[in-house]
Amino acid sequence: MTSTARPREKLSAQPAEILKSLPAMGRLMLSARTGGATHERMGAVETVAVEAGSARLSGACHDSRIDLACVADIVADRTSRMRERVLPRLECRDAAGETLFSLIGLDGLEPFDAALEGFGPGEALEPVQREAPGSGGPAEVPEDDLGARSFAAIRASGEDVAIVIERPGLFQHWRGALPEPKPAMGFVNIMQPDFHLHLKAGAVSGWEREAEGPATILHALDAQGGRFGLALRGPAAAFAKVPKSHAVRG
Repeated sequence: MTSTARPREKLSAQPAEILKSLPAMGRLMLSARTGGATHERMGAVETVAVEAGSARLSGACHDSRIDLACVADIVADRTSRMRERVLPRLECRDAAGETLFSLIGLDGLEPFDAALEGFGPGEALEPVQREAPGSGGPAEVPEDDLGARSFAAIRASGEDVAIVIERPGLFQHWRGALPEPKPAMGFVNIMQPDFHLHLKAGAVSGWEREAEGPATILHALDAQGGRFGLALRGPAAAFAKVPKSHAVRG
């Protein structure tokens, strides 16, 4: 049975075994969403180390940790297209069938299917409707948007920072000097060759500051004042001029 005959399937192998096949798939985007933030790392996964219930994905363009206890199963989906090109994905799902994060094959079907061939056919699933990128948000980013102002202040400091996303099953981060933030379609976008952050306008109501040794961590807060899994980490000087709000604590 060819992959085109099973466009969406739940793979029968254990998540840890499937994740070990990632280095054979070529360039991958590990994409995770939480609270209006989409955090993406892009490039080849060079190594996958499985130990003590977690899988560590490493490489020049990847540094993430997956908690295997949170990943109930993995779905292979071959229905997404960009123009004429298929962008297959692995959806890592929880016990309720909700997608925690996805690994998208940027080199297309051939290496994706070759890497999964040894696992055999999975359980056929119905295709799903996907939300169009940028839908449901404002057309523009307001000038006073806290996320946009914060990234501009960090960039002006000249300091390197880490941008971290942590949600059930996944810890992923990127570190470097911030490029100029790009507002588009209601999102503030941080764009690097191996990393994208898309932050919806208004998603951040404030920052909760935490000291950890010589580093400062800013935890993004939602409209209710709770953390939603996005954080910035760096020297205190990087955040000296980050705007404060009534939601900032500590």
